[in-house]
Parts: sequence; C-alpha cells; structure tokens
Amino acid sequence: MTDDRALPLSGITVLDLSRALSGPFCTMILGDLGADVLKAEPVDGGDMCRAWGPFDHGVGCFFLSVNRNKRSLAIDFRTSEGRDALRRLALSADVLVENFRPGTVEKLGLDYASLKAENPRLIHGSVSGFGPDGPYGPWPGFDQIAQGMSGMMSLSGQLDGPPTRLGVPLADLTSGMWLATGITAAIHQRTATGEGQKVDTSLLASVVGMLCVQGQRYLSLGEVPGRVGNEHPVIYPYGAFEASDGPVNIAAGNEPQWRLLCQVLGRDELIDDPDFADNTRRNENRDALRARMNEVLRRRPAIDWSRDLMVAGVPAGPVYDLGQVFDDPQVKHAGLVERISHPTIGDLDLLSNPLRLDSVGRQTVHRPPPGLGEHSRDILRQAGYDGADINRLIAQGIVGMAEEDSGA
Repeated sequence: MTDDRALPLSGITVLDLSRALSGPFCTMILGDLGADVLKAEPVDGGDMCRAWGPFDHGVGCFFLSVNRNKRSLAIDFRTSEGRDALRRLALSADVLVENFRPGTVEKLGLDYASLKAENPRLIHGSVSGFGPDGPYGPWPGFDQIAQGMSGMMSLSGQLDGPPTRLGVPLADLTSGMWLATGITAAIHQRTATGEGQKVDTSLLASVVGMLCVQGQRYLSLGEVPGRVGNEHPVIYPYGAFEASDGPVNIAAGNEPQWRLLCQVLGRDELIDDPDFADNTRRNENRDALRARMNEVLRRRPAIDWSRDLMVAGVPAGPVYDLGQVFDDPQVKHAGLVERISHPTIGDLDLLSNPLRLDSVGRQTVHRPPPGLGEHSRDILRQAGYDGADINRLIAQGIVGMAEEDSGA
C-alpha cells in the first residue's frame, strides 16, 4: 500500500458533489494523486452511474471505472439538514467539484459566491455541458451531444460513412482531465496568494480544445476537414494497413522512416518512384501506394511486421481488441492494471493511473470504489458531528450507511 503522506496531493480534501462521469473522473485523478475525496451521493440510490450496467457481482462497471480512491457519504440533498452538512464539509474543504446543470448548485447554497467569504481558500471546480452562460448555458450536457457539436464526430469514421462517436466517452473524460489540471494549478497558485478561485470547463469546450491540427486547418486556411477513416489526414503512409491476420498500424512520419519502411517491405523501388517522391505526392497517390503496401503486408501477421518495423525505426503496431490489450506483455510490464480487494467483488482489477511520479510509484489504486454510504459516519465526524447527531440523521433517513459500516 502506498504511503499517502508521500503523495503529491496528500493533505488536500476534495468534496465531490459530481455524478456520472466527467466530475467523478476529475476527482478520481485527484484521489490517485493523494487527495482525500469525499464523494457525497444521494441517499436514495447514490450516483446515477451505480445503476448502469454491465455489472460485476452486482456492482456497476461504469461506477467501478471512475470512483477508485474515494470515500462515500450517502446524504439527502433535498433536506435542509442534508444541505447544512454539505455546507459544513465545503467550508472545511480545499476543493469542491460539481457537474450539475448551471443554476442547481446555487439552489443548494454551494456555489462559489456563497462559500468564498467563509472559506476564501476554497477552489470551486465545475463541469457543465456548454458553459455557465451563453445561449446554450442552461442546456443539459451529455457526452455524445458534445462529441457531435464539437465537430469531433465529423472527423471520425470512414470516408464514405457517417460521422462516428469515439468508443469511450471522450467529452466526459477530457473535461474531467481539463478540470483536474485546472484544479491542481489553482492549488499551486493558492500557495502564493492564499486564496482559492473558481475553475470551470464544459463538455463542449473540452473537446473543441482537443481539435488540434484539424481545428487549426480551419482557423488558418478555412479548410473544413472531412473523415479519412484510419488514415492520417495529412501524412502518408500513416494509418491502418492489411496484415495476414488483421490490420496493422504503420506510421512513416518523415522521409527517413519512409525509406526504412520500403526497405523492410523489400520494395526499395518505391523510394525513387516519382509518384511517391515526397509526402505531398504520397498523399495524392494514397490508393496506389496502399495497394502496393498491402500486397506485401498480407503475407505475414501484424505482430511480425510490427517487430521488424520497430527494430528498423518505423513506428508500427497491431490493432488489438481489449482481450489482446490486457494480455500484452508491455501492458503487463507497465503495471497498467492494478488489483485491490473489494468488499463485494473480492479481488478487483482496475485500470492504473497512467502517470508515473516518483512519489506515487506504480501503485495508484489506494482504495476500491466505495459502497454507497460506506464512510458516512467517518465523514460526518470529520465535519464535526458527534455520535448522537449522526445517529439521529441516520434514523431520520437523511444519511445512509452501507451495511459494512452500519455500526455506531
């Protein structure tokens, strides 16, 4: 078990009011780095994604995927005493994270303006669908809506096919990452100023911020890029080709790599072919070059070509399904999956945080995803409630407890 005192965000308390994916992904990152994340959930059912399948021993895989390294408080947000408890926690927290529709957190009395006078060091992080204001500000936000409205779907899919969403919730995950980055920056700035601040992003803004060269093509040249399937939009050969057992990705990103690729394929004559003389000409003649390459590549498996090309200095790799990913020796060597004991599931494999900091090491999973209300009693004690008050709140149904934490 990692010594929490050695972690970068040790000593930072995060009140997590978020649900579903964007906010919880942000707070999971903060928890991976050592923050004490207090996940406040509705007493009736908890975070909505607890109910999303598929399920592992009755526990939702969506919930498992974004809620490690947290403690759970089950509390009724609708009652005045429940809101009072959340306010007490907020006034002693370093960070508050929420992803309600704009206006909701104000109704709860947990917005930054309502808290900063009493807790000027508070960093208040928010994710919304489209931003806190503007013509779309009041609209609810969901991942696929943002993927579509950001233009990202227009860039994804086959040339002759429809716009396609990414196979994971890109907008939720990127907004969580952006917010975690902003919060850590605000924590650092607070060491100089002594004051917290508001940090916000949106699903829409987060994906627009990832448009990279495709966005710049439009901003600089007025070009509206289309879909190019599994090929790079401007570099060739860079994309998926056909090995004997399935696709193989090859990325010849510069002229030396292009020449090495031709040599590994045994097609040295392509190097001096005027149709493929430089990247511009190769882009213009993609179909012909792809056919010439696939004719050779179909003779051997993807992993064999990948090894030969990588040894030669040309980036390449097979296109794995997830079974192959988690069986890959490099994935295992890098420790990208960690095992922890879960009270319901038993041994539970979870994805590791991909960052490797000396102070964190390779073990980034310190706590399993919590049961609903598993830590309610401890969190309320942390907020200053005594045992009698906690028992009363539990008896009134304002606070919920997990079975394994139901003692006095």
